Amino acid sequence: MFLVVVVVIWAVAMGGWWAFSKAAESSDIDRFKSRLLGTAETRKSKKDKAPAAALLQSDGTAGLLMKLIKRAKLQQKLQDLLEQAGLKWTSAQLIRRSLMFFLVVFAIAWFMLPAQFTRFAALPAIGAFFLPILQVMRKRSSRMRRFEELFPDSLEFVSRSMRAGHAFSVSLEMIHREFQEPLAGEFRRAFEEHNLGLPLDVALQKLAVRVPSLDVHFFVSAVLLQKRTGGNLAEILDKLAQIIRERFKLRGKIRAISAHGRMTGMALTLIPVGVGGLMFVVNPDYVKFFFFDEVGNYMLGAAVALQLIGYAVIQKIVKIEV
Repeated sequence: MFLVVVVVIWAVAMGGWWAFSKAAESSDIDRFKSRLLGTAETRKSKKDKAPAAALLQSDGTAGLLMKLIKRAKLQQKLQDLLEQAGLKWTSAQLIRRSLMFFLVVFAIAWFMLPAQFTRFAALPAIGAFFLPILQVMRKRSSRMRRFEELFPDSLEFVSRSMRAGHAFSVSLEMIHREFQEPLAGEFRRAFEEHNLGLPLDVALQKLAVRVPSLDVHFFVSAVLLQKRTGGNLAEILDKLAQIIRERFKLRGKIRAISAHGRMTGMALTLIPVGVGGLMFVVNPDYVKFFFFDEVGNYMLGAAVALQLIGYAVIQKIVKIEV
């Protein structure tokens, strides 16, 4: 039995690796095509559907699942998420990786669990399917947080550069040389797009889409407004940097105050899981009712759903936007 498990896991892993490596060969070309066609960020009109279609066609090995994702309008959201995380993947590669996790975990659970529990093998596999997506979301959050930390300093740098006589577009390019990633890369991309013929306002609007931060939206709005009405842009950027720093301070205070609520939500969610595990050790017959009886299955499903809803509600309450 152990040998069969090893062979199945090896076959699934090799298949997933082959699909992933095959997609990686064309990922650079796909990203280059998407940039030439306008990328995912400027898709507010019907004409902007072309990049997504080209991206899917170039990754046709994704098969039926990618067609379903396209029909559900999730493909472009996944591609935006990957760009915001700074990953050089396509949405098809992300789905392939999720499928590989699903198949490996399902195979392990199917062969390792006792016969009466094999019907639950899909539960850990479903959780494993979302692991790569959660990893991307975590990387995106970390990258956006780092960007926001560097952003006020970059605004003051642009302000000083303009006072020294440099043009605004040149100041954007200088950020790439003076600052770290991810801020340097995003501003370099905006400068290159403008340098290759894209209007400055469009390049900045695309920057605001790639970096979904309220601070960046304030910056883009201030620059576009100054471009149309005139004014001292250097002074505007200085004041904007000061406001952003004050928002950081207020956000830190709110996070400290709401820490108790976040820990309460975590405790209320994990305590039932711990009690259930303890009951399984102390009195297994009592817990088996929830797994082998149809009524117990419904009760267990309802309990899990209510726990998740309760955790989401608590997190919504303690999460205060500034």
